[in-house]
Order: sequence, then structure tokens, then C-alpha cells
Amino acid sequence: MQIDQKNIFPIMGEWLNQENSIQLDFSNQNADLLKLDLQSTPIFNDYVFGFLQKKNKKFGHGGYLENRMIYQRSTHFQQGESRCMHLGVDVWCEALHSLYAPLDSKVHSFADNNNFGDYGPTIILQHELEGEEFYTLYGHLSLVSLKNIAIGDFIQKGKEFSELGPFPENGDWPPHLHFQLISDMKNLKGDFPGVCAPSELETFKQLCPDPNNFLLSDS
Repeated sequence: MQIDQKNIFPIMGEWLNQENSIQLDFSNQNADLLKLDLQSTPIFNDYVFGFLQKKNKKFGHGGYLENRMIYQRSTHFQQGESRCMHLGVDVWCEALHSLYAPLDSKVHSFADNNNFGDYGPTIILQHELEGEEFYTLYGHLSLVSLKNIAIGDFIQKGKEFSELGPFPENGDWPPHLHFQLISDMKNLKGDFPGVCAPSELETFKQLCPDPNNFLLSDS
């Protein structure tokens, strides 16, 4: 799914670049994670934001198709074959940060997915561009974000429509946005897998193309 970035409004209100952001590694290759009690959200939060403060960055980002160990913190990802392959991009920054519609949008669905480690408050927007219909998912929002919206609402490109949530209401994670592109919702509403098992990766790569173009500056 190739969309010219000049047609996209930056979701975070500004493009992520080398000056304001840094990539974070949540794979098994990050030895620091082995030392943390990841089931303790305050400890996990101190690690994430301590790292950003040390690097003097406003945002941390990354994770598309990353094989992540951090999902071991929640039984939500351990039912059947363990799910560890991340299908979106995360942007880690302070809670209550505003989010903006990247394109003209319609509210497809929303829900509070309130299992430990899940999305928490979630909004899914529907878009149509050059005859192609697709969806964007926003997870780990505030509960306030789910108030005063309705399925079918039109949201103009560039309009503020939600904000990042604090823990524990955001699914009990350090504050961040889970952003995901979806080509086919498969009749799901308010939710869509953001992590899959390795055996499912090829299927989900087709359903969930790389979303970095909506967040990271290409210039």
C-alpha cells in the first residue's frame, strides 16, 4: 500500500525524525529486557522513559514485524501457539499526547479491549483513497477517547480525534500508540490482531502492510 507522504497528515502532530525520536528494540536481542520484571508496568515504564530521557528524545518508535519477547508478560498472547510477531508500529511517548487523522476518515468501530496487555481503548478508522479501501487501527488510547464518537462519524484529515492513555487504562502498558494498517478487517469490529504467531506471519503481512510511511519522515 503505497501512499505519497505529502498526502498524509502526521498522526502524532509532527513527523518522527532523527532529531525527535529513536528506534526502540523489544526483541530477544535486547539484553536489558532480560533484567526487567516486565509484568510490572511501572518498572517497564521507567525503563522506556528513562531510555528516552537519556537519549533526549520525545518519541521512541519501531516494531513492525519485530519478534518480541515483551509479550511473555501477558497470558493474552500465550493461548495456543505463542504470538510474538508485531504487526504494527509503536510510538512511545507521554500519556495524553493528541492523535490526528492522517487522511479523511470514517469511524469504522471502537472498543475497550481491557485484558492485561491488550490494546485497551481502541479506535479503527476507515479510509478510501484512489478507489482503494483500507483501515488504520489506534490502540492504547485513553478511555476519554471513546466518548462522544459513533460508528460512521466523519473525521477530516488533520483533525484531533483521540489521545494516548495512561496505564492501567491503556491495556496496562507504558504509554504508547500501536498503529497498524489493515487491508481487510475480516468482519472484526473494535479489534484486530496486532501480534501473530510465527506460523501466521506470511498471511498477516499481506493483511497488514508496513505503516512506517504514516509516522516516519521520508525526507
